[in-house]
Amino acid sequence: MMVKDMTVGELQDLVRHTIEQALDEFFVDPDRDLEIREEIKQRSLESRRRRETGERGIPAEEVAKKLGLHRVC
Repeated sequence: MMVKDMTVGELQDLVRHTIEQALDEFFVDPDRDLEIREEIKQRSLESRRRRETGERGIPAEEVAKKLGLHRVC
């Protein structure tokens, strides 16, 4: 079938499908088939628990200082 023979709806479906394919290719997750180590799962859950209870972490300025980063403002 040629584009000139398509209805507006068919052309819209073709464009929508083409865009979805392009986005799927562009945003592919390179880690999608990898398994998360138990240690990482536990650290993530602990971090989430601390956030939910309102516990504060290391201030960003302190982290930047330790990394030798300078404030840009």
